[in-house]
Amino acid sequence: MSTFELHRGALPLLISMPHAGTGLPPDLRSRLTDIAFELRDTDWHIPRLYGFAESLGASTLRPHYSRYLIDLNRPPDGRSLYPGQAGTGLCPLSQFDGQPLYRTGAEPDDAEIESRRRRYWQPYHDALTDELARLRDIHGYAILFEAHSIASRVPRLFDGRLPDLNLGTARGESCAATLRESAAAVLAGQSDYSQVVDGRFIGGYITRHYGRPAQGVHALQLEIAQCSYMDEAAPPFAYAAQRAAPLQALLRRLLEALLAAARD
Repeated sequence: MSTFELHRGALPLLISMPHAGTGLPPDLRSRLTDIAFELRDTDWHIPRLYGFAESLGASTLRPHYSRYLIDLNRPPDGRSLYPGQAGTGLCPLSQFDGQPLYRTGAEPDDAEIESRRRRYWQPYHDALTDELARLRDIHGYAILFEAHSIASRVPRLFDGRLPDLNLGTARGESCAATLRESAAAVLAGQSDYSQVVDGRFIGGYITRHYGRPAQGVHALQLEIAQCSYMDEAAPPFAYAAQRAAPLQALLRRLLEALLAAARD
């Protein structure tokens, strides 16, 4: 059984959703704390929020399994993306709020982490690499758009409330300046959502690793505050279709602007 779902589109655009999975293998479920089953740190409803992308012509890639099994947006060696700040690793041991995910003594050891990396992390990255190569071969370039979301308030990770829209470009290193400027202009040109570019989130491992504008691959990450489109307070974390509709329209304009900037 595949550990991910890949849809191949015709445009030079791949939307990666590495934290959208909710599956938990049976052998893992018995080791988790009760609170872990809420899957609170999931990027909830991201495939639905970007449901227009495939009809637009974009490729999409998303995993079946939860980030609590393995975090596909972390380096394979587990090193911190934000040294000196609180965070979670390749195989997280706690939620964003610090509550433990595993029952005492049931945490994965190094051998298990390596097994998960080979079984779940590597296939996703192989698919990502291959699809970017396919798109670049066809068009001469490819845009990788990392689609993420997070609760608007996570005190352990950051102070106060996050902006609604958090665009990351590794401080301008993961994409051409024209794409960064075009994306920033779309976000700044509306007043419904607060926004920031390369603020608290500059892009995770995928954005930083695959964004190679000199080689024709441009990568950007958008972290969305979940209150913008869903009920972030408590399970079942329901999707709010009426609230999400204007956000979807803005996301479509953002992706279209990126494609136009890349063509010019």
